Amino acid sequence: SQEKSVVNKMQQKYWKTKQTLIKVTGKKEDEHVVASDADLDAKLELFHSIQRTCMELLKAIELYQKRICFLSQEENELGKFLRSQGSQDKTRAGKMMQATGKALCFSSQQRLALRAPLSRLHQEVETFRYRAISDTWLTVNRMEQYRTEYRGALLWMKDVSQELDPDLYKQMEKFRKVQAQVRHAKLNFDKLKTDVCQKVDLLGASRCNLLSHVLTTYQTTLLHFWEKTSHTMAAIHESFKGYQPYEFTMLK
Repeated sequence: SQEKSVVNKMQQKYWKTKQTLIKVTGKKEDEHVVASDADLDAKLELFHSIQRTCMELLKAIELYQKRICFLSQEENELGKFLRSQGSQDKTRAGKMMQATGKALCFSSQQRLALRAPLSRLHQEVETFRYRAISDTWLTVNRMEQYRTEYRGALLWMKDVSQELDPDLYKQMEKFRKVQAQVRHAKLNFDKLKTDVCQKVDLLGASRCNLLSHVLTTYQTTLLHFWEKTSHTMAAIHESFKGYQPYEFTMLK
C-alpha cells in the first residue's frame, strides 16, 4: 500500500512536470480545457495590465516631479534676470521687465505646490503596488500551481483512458484513482480560480477609487496654480495697456 502511494505520487509528479513543460515550451493544449479558462485568463490579462501600468505611472510621476523642479528653476532664473535688468532700466520697458520678472518668480514658487499632491500620489500607488498587487500576485502564483496540477491530472487520465479495458478490474481501479485525483485537483484549482477573479475585480475597483481620490487633490492644486498665476499675468497685462511698443528699424 505504501509502495502504491509512492508510485502514485511519482506518477502525479511526472504528469505535473509534463504539463509544466507543455506550458513552458508553448505546445498546443486541449482547446476545450483552454477555453474553459477563458474568463480566468481575461482576468489575468487585466491583472498584468494593472501591474504594468502602476509601474509606468510611478515612473511617469517621478519624471514629472523632476520636470516641475527644472521648469520652476528656469522660470525663477528668468524672472530674476528680468527684475535685475529692469531695475537698471529707468524707462517704461524697465518697469515692464520688473513686473514680468516678479510674475515669473511668483509662478515658479506656486508651481512647486504641485509636488505635494504628486508625492502623495506616488506614495499611494507604491503602497498599492507593494500590498494589493503583491497579495494578488501570490494568489495568482498559487492558482497557477493548482492549474498545472489539474491539467497534469487531466493528461494522466487521458493517458490511462486510452489503454483502458473495462473488463480488467485493475485498470478500472487505476482509472478511478486517477479520476479521483482529477476531481481533487479541480476542486483546489476552482477555489483558487474564484479567489483570483474576485481579487482582480477588487484590485481594479480599488485602483479606480485610489486614483480618483488622490488625483482630486492634484487637480484642485493645479487649478489653484492656474488661477493664481493667470490672475497675476492678467493684472500685468492690464497695467501694460497704453504702453507704446518699440519699433525696430534695421540699418542697411
